[in-house]
Amino acid sequence: MSDTYGKHITLTLTGESHGPAVGAVLTGLAAGIRVDEPFMRNQLERRRAKGSISTARSEEDAVRFLSGVYRGYTTGTALTLMIENKDAQSGAYEAAKNLLRPGHADYTASVKYRGYADLRGGGHASGRLTAPFVAACSILTGLLRSKGIFIATHLAECAAVSDLPFSEEPAVLEQQIRSLNETAFPVLNDSSGRLMQDAIRLAADSGDSVGGILETAVIGLPAGLGEPFFGSVESELASLLFSIPAVKGVEFGAGFGFARMKGSRANDPLRMKDRQIVTSSNHNGGINGGITNGMPVIFRTVIKPTPSIYMVQQTVDYEKRCNAVLQISGRHDPCIAHRACVVQDSAAALCIAELLCARCGTKWQEDGAWNMD
Repeated sequence: MSDTYGKHITLTLTGESHGPAVGAVLTGLAAGIRVDEPFMRNQLERRRAKGSISTARSEEDAVRFLSGVYRGYTTGTALTLMIENKDAQSGAYEAAKNLLRPGHADYTASVKYRGYADLRGGGHASGRLTAPFVAACSILTGLLRSKGIFIATHLAECAAVSDLPFSEEPAVLEQQIRSLNETAFPVLNDSSGRLMQDAIRLAADSGDSVGGILETAVIGLPAGLGEPFFGSVESELASLLFSIPAVKGVEFGAGFGFARMKGSRANDPLRMKDRQIVTSSNHNGGINGGITNGMPVIFRTVIKPTPSIYMVQQTVDYEKRCNAVLQISGRHDPCIAHRACVVQDSAAALCIAELLCARCGTKWQEDGAWNMD
């Protein structure tokens, strides 16, 4: 079983959705990095369930540091944090414990772990594990910000409602990123956001769920990060993005839109601006040959509809080995896409920190100016 990502900066996740707690162990951080707890709480607040468009499960998500932090700064040793599960209600799962939930990992986890897995609430495969993920990665997000690297994700599409796209104008894009990191519902257009929330409520009222498309922008990255082929920025990012529960597709830049283009349009012309090499378009999403080119890194993921729906579904009784029907109860999200935006930000921060460490060691983490040399 693999619970750990990274070679230079490693992150290990622990716990289950309905266990006593979930947690994370983060290594590879230099000593003396500020651990901004108010910022961490804000990041966790962005992923918390809220109102009628989310599950009724309400967790405090209070972070307790067990090691690696002293007087608000990293010590340079393994940073271990824990978040207690205080609002898990397992009764609904016990009543139908042998009925495999369609769309979930119940069947695959039962096979892999020979029936010993704790499947309540999805167990270790649950989105609950994104809480310690976001908490740990908030330290990296804050560190990247101090180096002029900013990340933001918006809900580009949900229930057939589209948001505005990211701007190609650098000043406007920077403002969009700052705005997204301060907004309650992660969209660039408030009217689109209201329509999305109405669509989510409508699906919830009928016992169904909806998915969405998340679009992320990263600005401030230098050119030269990543390796061709197996260490490409796309492959490193994709491996983390696909670890986010419910992500079923990833594209960079124009993505699948390239299939409808000719090379004359797909290529990004190179120009000089303020003594720097830039491109006049960004169809390739800031990456050429698996290596950053200094332009904004743009990528999108698709989040499938939440598999926990209240409609009657066909399934199998795992113990009796017979066909059955299932109608779930309990508390579930009619859409998780809006809550996943900060998780996607966190995945990007972890990947970028890993790429920087691969190129520069821990030197880039220290105070003051830094470069790629």
